[in-house]
Amino acid sequence: MKSIIVAVGRWKRGPERALYEHYAARLKPALTLREVEERKKLSPEELKAKEAQLLLGGVPNGARVVALDGTGNALSSLALARKIGAWRDSGIREVAWLIGGADGHGDAVLKRADLVVSLGAQTWPHLLVRAMLAEQLFRAQCILTGHPYHRE
Repeated sequence: MKSIIVAVGRWKRGPERALYEHYAARLKPALTLREVEERKKLSPEELKAKEAQLLLGGVPNGARVVALDGTGNALSSLALARKIGAWRDSGIREVAWLIGGADGHGDAVLKRADLVVSLGAQTWPHLLVRAMLAEQLFRAQCILTGHPYHRE
């Protein structure tokens, strides 16, 4: 099953990118990253709505949609792996993981999402979230294949 991250913002060189690339390279099939960005000056609500439109525009047809958002459920690595495995086993071919902008997700994303996941109560830099998500996807792959990377 393929995973695609659709994220607001553009990469910069730095340790977050290196960490993301480290885990993304270990995933099979390869992890895809699509970046979206609205450059117009908009009010926070208008910006969230526009970013939601851009994010959803990057979702492949038929893909499950997971929104990373502080209002979501905090899943353990094992629970996340089981969810991914269930989707895979039911014939889902792609999952799109959406990372919103600084003001969070617009309503359209949260309504469209098949799952809303929180990475915890803390606020994380969005570029670091990409790396954290890549690591969790690699960990889920290891759990599902019985690889010893994940230990409880």
